[in-house]
Amino acid sequence: MADAPIHLLNGNDAALLSEAMSALVERLVGDGDKTLLVDDHTTEDYKVEHVVDAARTLPFLTDRRIIVARGAERFTADELGPLVSYLDDPSPTSTIIVEWGGGRVPKKLTDAIKASGGVKIATAAPQQARALQSWLDDRWADSAVSLEPRAKRAIAEHLGEDVGRLGGLLAVLESAFGVGVQLSAEDVEPFLGQSGSAPPWDLTDALDKGDITAALHVLARLLDGGERHPLQIMASLHSHYERMLKLDGSGVRDEETAAELLGIKSFPAKKALMQTRRLGSEPIAKAIVLLGTADMDLKGNTGLDPRTVIEVLVARLAQVSKRR
Repeated sequence: MADAPIHLLNGNDAALLSEAMSALVERLVGDGDKTLLVDDHTTEDYKVEHVVDAARTLPFLTDRRIIVARGAERFTADELGPLVSYLDDPSPTSTIIVEWGGGRVPKKLTDAIKASGGVKIATAAPQQARALQSWLDDRWADSAVSLEPRAKRAIAEHLGEDVGRLGGLLAVLESAFGVGVQLSAEDVEPFLGQSGSAPPWDLTDALDKGDITAALHVLARLLDGGERHPLQIMASLHSHYERMLKLDGSGVRDEETAAELLGIKSFPAKKALMQTRRLGSEPIAKAIVLLGTADMDLKGNTGLDPRTVIEVLVARLAQVSKRR
């Protein structure tokens, strides 16, 4: 008897999505014969009807069937109709696993999954620092290799937002050093590869501190590891300083009022309010002028390439905070 008629795995990170899919299939198969239990739909031309037909087919030489539908995000809401209808009366001997690699899941399918007792699983890593640390701690605990605290920090800092690479990295370390071996930061360093991206608030935090070196380091990770265009970074910086501009002279004294004025949550509103008070009107105005000039330069006002423009901007913005 299947534990749920359908599982939908949803996430933008292909590595984490694939990892979650493999783990779920292995759990559902258990001690059974995977070749008999699993019907894997992987081709680009399969249809939703094929998945439903497989789910309604009685199992052969086993007591259940597991039907995997990969890349289902390519189907429209109308094309998913047969699956929605199937979930009104799902087969008790079948479990469908739907891989949804990003984008919004149609509401009709979401409602049908919930009504049928199915499960929807988000495979992306958490964004908040505390939740992400807990997520990483679980990965360290499940790893076949043992990592010293400095090694864990080195890996986490190097990967940044690209935590989808963690599973592959741990597998490589296991192959190279064996199971149960304790590894130092020096042991893992040669296997880290290119630095991953960094969350955009790492850049604004470095700017607020006036740390030019750290700001340029984070910027490089955003441009290279994160493959962000300078215009995307410009938009983030503009939003950051625009909040201060709105708060400056507004008379706002607490984070709740600041959050209401800015239309954001309390924590980022508190940071914006603190930095507004620390900088003051003149440096904020200076930052806005720098942003406007750089925006024109990115749009062709000078002959400088976009990367140079954004690097100069970040250095100057950090200098504004440093002087203050």
